[in-house]
Amino acid sequence: MTLEELRKKIDELDRQLVELLSERARAAQMIGHLKAATSLPVYEPAREKVIYANVHAANKGPLPDIELTHIYERIIDVMRALQRNELASERNAQAAASGSPTTGLGRGDDSPGHGTGAEAPETGKKQ
Repeated sequence: MTLEELRKKIDELDRQLVELLSERARAAQMIGHLKAATSLPVYEPAREKVIYANVHAANKGPLPDIELTHIYERIIDVMRALQRNELASERNAQAAASGSPTTGLGRGDDSPGHGTGAEAPETGKKQ
């Protein structure tokens, strides 16, 4: 293949990745709604271990498992932030419906030192 053909292939693969990541984000948002309804925490380390194991099992190379893990840590961080934003939006909507003021305090955030995820990216590693 020529350089131009390979670049076109990469461009098409990037479009497909964007579609898949958007689909994954929509699923994560729906999970955020379910977690809000059932009072489950956003951060679930056991689930993340399952995701990494699934990724490693599906990996046929050429990327080493550790590099895929780094990529997925970032993907999971972004998806977790989406879930936190969903939870915050739902809490604000519930507070507005009940007439309660929304101060942002007592968000029920399940990881100390982190807000909705919009302030700074997470590393996927909890302290």
